[in-house]
Amino acid sequence: MASTAQNSAMRTAGVAAAYDRWAPIYDLVFGKVFTAGRSEAIVAAEAVGAPGRRILEVGVGTGISLPQYSRESRLVGVDIADAMLDKARERVRELKLSNVEQIAVMDAERLDLADDSFDVVVAQYVVTAVPNPEAALDEFVRVVRPGGEIVITTRIGAGKGLRGSIEKALMPVTSRLGWRTEFPWSRYEAWAAANPRAELVEHRPLPPLGHFSLVRYRKKAD
Repeated sequence: MASTAQNSAMRTAGVAAAYDRWAPIYDLVFGKVFTAGRSEAIVAAEAVGAPGRRILEVGVGTGISLPQYSRESRLVGVDIADAMLDKARERVRELKLSNVEQIAVMDAERLDLADDSFDVVVAQYVVTAVPNPEAALDEFVRVVRPGGEIVITTRIGAGKGLRGSIEKALMPVTSRLGWRTEFPWSRYEAWAAANPRAELVEHRPLPPLGHFSLVRYRKKAD
């Protein structure tokens, strides 16, 4: 589990402020970098359930993914950074995305949403950007319906060896920028072991170089 020092370095207000600073240039800097991951996540999300499925995107940011979803999918987008959401709201208006039900400021660790209210939760490059990732994962399980899925795109850290040491050393810098470098697969394993309703469906590297991964969990019925 995360150390107290790591969580303290990534307090929610600090993460929100970091991404508010990113807002004016986020699409330019990260738009193409995460294109493949966004496409794969959306394909996975829209393979769940039937047309009209309700999808929650946590960490929706500037809403860059929203136009890629089918107009038959009903979308709710939340993020901690209001400046990022201003861009998302503008995108929704300009593209007339009538299938977007709500864009709202919300903390991934404390979602103001009802239990079992979504068919899919999508979290793109979010888990390593929140102060308490396991708390956010717990919330994803809470708000998705039984049989629904959680679709995550994420960077998986090495956890050990030279790469793991480098990732740990970079944490003080990257946490100020809004994300953590040190997040090994063992943390997902430990979280899932403590959450028997979360069943791992898929874990695979994403193109082009496999630096990021697609992870899918299904929520089991009681």
